[in-house]
Amino acid sequence: MTVQDVGVLAIGAGPANLALAVAIEESGARELAGDTLVLEQHADVKWQRGTLMPWARSQVSFLKDLVTLRNPRSRFSFLSFLHDQGRLDEFVNLGTFHPYRWEMSDYLQWVANSLERVRIRYDARALSIEPTTESGVITGWTVTLANGDVIRCRDLVVGGGRDAHVPEVFAGLPADKVVHSSQYLDRIGAVPKDRPLHAVVVGGAQSAAEMFYALHGDLPDSQVTMVVRSIGLQNYQTSKFINEAFFPSYVDEFYDTPPEVRAQILDEMRFANYAGLAPPFLDELYTMLYQQKMLGPQRSSVRSMTEVLNARQDGDEIVLDLHDRKTGKVDPVRCDLVVLGTGYDQRMPAMAREVAAKLGLDDIAVSRQYRVDIGDAAWGALYLQGVNEKTHGMSDSLISVLAHRSQDIVNDLLARRTAELRSA
Repeated sequence: MTVQDVGVLAIGAGPANLALAVAIEESGARELAGDTLVLEQHADVKWQRGTLMPWARSQVSFLKDLVTLRNPRSRFSFLSFLHDQGRLDEFVNLGTFHPYRWEMSDYLQWVANSLERVRIRYDARALSIEPTTESGVITGWTVTLANGDVIRCRDLVVGGGRDAHVPEVFAGLPADKVVHSSQYLDRIGAVPKDRPLHAVVVGGAQSAAEMFYALHGDLPDSQVTMVVRSIGLQNYQTSKFINEAFFPSYVDEFYDTPPEVRAQILDEMRFANYAGLAPPFLDELYTMLYQQKMLGPQRSSVRSMTEVLNARQDGDEIVLDLHDRKTGKVDPVRCDLVVLGTGYDQRMPAMAREVAAKLGLDDIAVSRQYRVDIGDAAWGALYLQGVNEKTHGMSDSLISVLAHRSQDIVNDLLARRTAELRSA
């Protein structure tokens, strides 16, 4: 076991904390940058690791990378990455604002490798967080890793994303029979391909549809059924008027809005992110089903207005009781694999809730600068990235605001240190 002390510790080397690392390096605060450590539980950096299919595209413009909207001249931009890797001409020739997901993933690893002062530690999974106190005042945090190592820091940034949402109805099924989208590519390789199976995909948004499409190649002799609660698969809301709610400048407007109005806005924007599909992919999916119907074999089906009432194991099979919401009929359907495109838990991540419980907080309140309210006397701060939709808007879980959000956090980190020096 080793013990390490740093000034700023960021948990998770995803887009949020990589953007923060870049903003710290570009702030000019060399001492702060040299005293910042990012933890990554895997051996490398991957974006949307579970659904990194070669044909999957980002739904967000490459201009909304880690830096461009904050600093268009940054050497950490997506275009700088393409130029450095000798890919710029070919990408420009594609004529698209939407790169493949693997390109964005490659970009993130390139950024991680290009950092000069901020350090990244791989294969470092945080198990627990304990507040450090002195005379009742929080002075920092102690993070214990899976291998027993301990890292102590003054300021902690949690940016590992939300926890996978597995509906209660599936909780009792064997682990080898249920695959959540966050694990799809890691798990699907272990499923036998040499015999016909029946896979059921649950969910009606982008991740569910991508897995539904991918299963036709990953399990080429199998049948695939998609279960959707709504009337049918729908496009993302792509109105340019609605998309203004993803502007970084909209965060101020949303934050200053009364809570009941924020809730209404989030509900109305559901189809701008959570409950829809990218229009080109939706067309491709429909074309695949059309060709199967006309030319055969018809391996696929989409059961709309349907929900899973119960799930149980029967021998080597799973039995799903499917409720047709139009007729009220309940139909038991047997399958070999359940694939969940059910998204992520909308509560604060378990790690943040556990810390809040240790602090005696009934609710997690986050400032405009993404700092958790733990009292004015606290010397050590806790920041949350990517989980503040209720206060900062729908874009908080997306890459659209990363560049500006990271600057907000850096400004807060530096302002607190400056204020302390003046008062010393």
